[in-house]
Amino acid sequence: MGSTVKSLKGQQHELANSSFQLTVLQAPTQHGTQFPAFARRLQEHDLFPLKPTGTTILQVNMGKMCNQTCKHCHVDAGPDRKEIMTRDTMQLCLDALQHSPDITTVDLTGGAPEMNPDFRWFVEELSRLGRQVIVRCNLTIILANKKYHDLPAFFRQHGVHVVSSLPYFQASRTDAQRGDGVFEKSIKALQLLNAEGYGLEGSHLQLDLVYNPSGAFLPSAQASLEAEFKRRLRSGYNISFHNLFCITNLPISRFLDYLVQSGNYDAYMEKLVNAFNPVAAAGVMCRNTVSVGWDGSLYDCDFNQMLELEVALGSPRHIRDFDAAALDARSIVLNQHCYGCTAGAGSSCGGETVK
Repeated sequence: MGSTVKSLKGQQHELANSSFQLTVLQAPTQHGTQFPAFARRLQEHDLFPLKPTGTTILQVNMGKMCNQTCKHCHVDAGPDRKEIMTRDTMQLCLDALQHSPDITTVDLTGGAPEMNPDFRWFVEELSRLGRQVIVRCNLTIILANKKYHDLPAFFRQHGVHVVSSLPYFQASRTDAQRGDGVFEKSIKALQLLNAEGYGLEGSHLQLDLVYNPSGAFLPSAQASLEAEFKRRLRSGYNISFHNLFCITNLPISRFLDYLVQSGNYDAYMEKLVNAFNPVAAAGVMCRNTVSVGWDGSLYDCDFNQMLELEVALGSPRHIRDFDAAALDARSIVLNQHCYGCTAGAGSSCGGETVK
């Protein structure tokens, strides 16, 4: 499933450097086009500086290690990445949550968060705090090793909300993006989750899927694509799920590498810029979410985290100093990649933002 493919960092690729990525994003295109600064577009719609609406979600990156090396991954995750959150840093997250009652949801990401040796301990502690836990599960991890086979039962025991990537309902497009054999294993994993009660009509065990385009184009309308996914997965594999989240690929890390290598970068950025939607801009996820890096550093979102754009100077910048009120007063850090979240119907970890 592509596990022998090295990350950009493992290749010592220039796009593994976040500063170089920002240089690419801010430079004129090869035809000399200089896209307007994202902040200026917000100013035109009285949205600058962009401010939080109140933090209700803590998104925690538990490490960059993953059993897959997907072509579009904005984290540049893979088996060769060793960055991982320690139990001490998880405890700092728990301490922050105890003093932040308005944060009702903790969203666990990676890499594959389940590969962190303290993953289950953290989920159990979060459950004791009464927080809704979301796990961004890549599905294949459930079958990757015997020690992960009971993950569906573990998720059920703690009422975990499972959100899983499945780029398409056909093997060819899924495997092209995520690696050979990923589709078949993903289908088996979804069937195991259904067997535990996940994704079934009327079930409180939430199972949502994530679609992101396989090339340099924007997602189709979420509602129609969700209906097609449900019909095809039900008829072909007897699989049920609740919602499909359509997410736009942001031009960073491996997807940026794909855009540059394929000669699609200029046209893709032009699509994002021309599709700027102020309604989507008003609903971006960074307004109600704080992102925690594997080392405890704080960011406005997962994408800013991967570009090493910490929260604004003067705000608490590490989970040990977490202060929800101070963070809610910050101005959100912006750059050209933000056009990805404001194009068309908008994009967030929960799919479209314009309903």
